[in-house]
Amino acid sequence: MHTTARPARAITRPFRGVGRPVAFLATGVLIQLGVLLVLALPWMLFVPAAMWAVLLAVLAPSAAVALAGPLLTAAQHGRFRTRLGVDIPSPYPGRRPGPRAWLQTPAGRRQLVYHLLDGPLLALAAALVLLMWTAAGAAVTVYGWLWLVPLDWRVDHPGYTTWAAYVTAAGTALLYLAAWLSGALSRLDTRVATVLLGPSREERLARRVDDLTESRAGLVAAVDAERRRIERDLHDGAQQRLVSLAVNLGLARATLGDLPEDARRVIDEAHREAKETIEELSGLVRGLHPAVLEDRGLDAAISGVAARVPLPVRVKADLPSRPSPTIEAVAYFVVSEALTNVVKHAEASRAEVTVERFGPTLLVVVGDDGVGGADPAGGTGLAGLARRVAAVDGTLSVDSPVGGPTVLTVELPCVP
Repeated sequence: MHTTARPARAITRPFRGVGRPVAFLATGVLIQLGVLLVLALPWMLFVPAAMWAVLLAVLAPSAAVALAGPLLTAAQHGRFRTRLGVDIPSPYPGRRPGPRAWLQTPAGRRQLVYHLLDGPLLALAAALVLLMWTAAGAAVTVYGWLWLVPLDWRVDHPGYTTWAAYVTAAGTALLYLAAWLSGALSRLDTRVATVLLGPSREERLARRVDDLTESRAGLVAAVDAERRRIERDLHDGAQQRLVSLAVNLGLARATLGDLPEDARRVIDEAHREAKETIEELSGLVRGLHPAVLEDRGLDAAISGVAARVPLPVRVKADLPSRPSPTIEAVAYFVVSEALTNVVKHAEASRAEVTVERFGPTLLVVVGDDGVGGADPAGGTGLAGLARRVAAVDGTLSVDSPVGGPTVLTVELPCVP
């Protein structure tokens, strides 16, 4: 039984799943008949009895298809989705434009080409394939049709069975050809429609860039929120426990006067280590996300950073309104890291920080009178700053000739 089933599967393989392409082609013919009706309607309504009527009859069909274009496109999208399972994305990510705006877009003009040229040609080919299916079906069932013929005709044509065998063989071959053509035409229509009814390569890339930009902005915001959470946990949890430990050690050192010298030395050392740990943890908390930045804004936070730097720093801030928390955090860390680099590497005697907002841009400039020679590729933290700034679509430039001065300029998109 297994050996006999294999040839049967080979014979029927071309017809497996052929129903979907045939239904797809039939639906396309119906839609194009609707387009033909739209094209013919103005001709039926306006009989060209005068020159103006002739002109109107020529221009009206194209105008009618333009008006019905978005609906025809939606119908074609539904046909591909329901009949073939092919989801052609819409070239309009938002609201679908009206007929006039639709014609003014490259996607609308591509769709018009499909509805007026490619669609009708493909529908004509589909109609021929459907006629081929009909003829093939009639040919392979010719013996059944012959039984409907009167007996006298069959008696008068004794060779009809031979011709019927030829017709049956031709119909069988035509069935296989129709099955192959149905699949080939469906694939061709899918390729053409994907190009003309969907977004172009440039539009897909632009949409992808928008999606990536949106997802990156969400990731940056999520990271910033997580940093704030860690700062709160450290400030309200571990830091408070360390403070309590330092207080208890101080009380023990002050009240327990009869302790041996070795025990007192251990308590003193533990108390000193606890205070140093608190200071380090405070610096870590300020580095994660200073509370003053959230409470009082970028001006106060930068002034606090400048006050802790062991050299004179002039701060100039002009911020009529606060930017978004993410942009504030990036600007703060740029200033903090830049001033740290000035202290470590610049050998400067003074520095200057300017933060100004110009429309949709936040400008941050950090300068010093040091020895210069700062290079983002030199491992001084500038490469990390450039990556942090680029994460929010900002730009960073460094002007640092050998001998100084050094000017670091950052431009950040300022979202209200």
